[in-house]
Amino acid sequence: MELNTLGFDQWFEDRKSEARRPDCSVARVTAVHRDSFLVRNEQREIFAEPAGGFLYAAESSMDLPSVGDWVLVQYHNDDTLAIIHGLLPRKTFLRRKTAGKKVDYQMIAANIDCALIVQACDADFSPRRLERYLVMVNEGNIEPILLLTKTDLILPEMLEQRMSVARRASGGCRILALSNVTGFGVDLVRQLLEPGRTYCLVGSSGVGKTTLLNLLIGGEVYETNAVRPSDGKGRHTTTSRQLIVLDHGAMLIDTPGMRELGNIGADAGLEESFSDIWSLAKSCRFANCTHTQEAGCALLAAVESGAVQKERYESYLKLLKESAYNEMSYSEKRLKDKAFGKFVKTVTKDLKKFTS
Repeated sequence: MELNTLGFDQWFEDRKSEARRPDCSVARVTAVHRDSFLVRNEQREIFAEPAGGFLYAAESSMDLPSVGDWVLVQYHNDDTLAIIHGLLPRKTFLRRKTAGKKVDYQMIAANIDCALIVQACDADFSPRRLERYLVMVNEGNIEPILLLTKTDLILPEMLEQRMSVARRASGGCRILALSNVTGFGVDLVRQLLEPGRTYCLVGSSGVGKTTLLNLLIGGEVYETNAVRPSDGKGRHTTTSRQLIVLDHGAMLIDTPGMRELGNIGADAGLEESFSDIWSLAKSCRFANCTHTQEAGCALLAAVESGAVQKERYESYLKLLKESAYNEMSYSEKRLKDKAFGKFVKTVTKDLKKFTS
């Protein structure tokens, strides 16, 4: 297997040259464990550990390898162990705010060509949740495709209504409807997966991501769980991220279901996901319009006339405010982390002088 079949194109070749590490080879991260990684080269997958200097230079978890990353490695123990010395720049990325009150980034996967946003079209269908996924995907410069699953649970007229709502919420991105039970639409998903390209399955628990992955692989390779009958919600089946190479050469990353989808400084993702609202906002009378009460606000006029749905407008403002607040909090956190890091290094240097 050549590296280009794993997605290593000229863009990454140029970044490898800029890294100036002729002593290192490149490999792709296919799995992340607590203290180690699994990387894939031209021959096989190998366990890998980060070098001490690489860990020391990392300022945050964002600087550590994630599934899909390309890393600079040296092989040891008859090529049975790889030591990671560097990380190539990411062409695209999928990240979110960490769950809970902590304001920090969590890297989900990297160097993805297309994100398959999986959403069930039964009672769990939510255009607002879809908008959040789209912001996350668009912020990372990844092409989004929406997969509406569980079509066997609703009537055809309801499916048409769901697709219409999803089309408005997604700004017109490509949508495929399917059923993991009947097999309807699964072949269409299989046909869109191109050799040498990397796809990522994202969505809430219980929407059928892992079941779909098994269908695409052609066997019950990964464990699946039934949804709870009490509320129809899913239980986490996928607990880690892993890159799988399908028989025909396409690559798939399955991700755990996400209960929280916070964004940090996602202006680019908001602009792409809410392009209709973003364009209207530029026509407001005042450049610093908050789009809440100002006279001459083009966005408020569009909501009043029905050109923009009130729910979509409210979702945009909510995501915009949340993103700005998290960005401010994250910037303050980074300043504190850097100040503390400098303090620790100074103390360590003084201790060395004292003990030498």
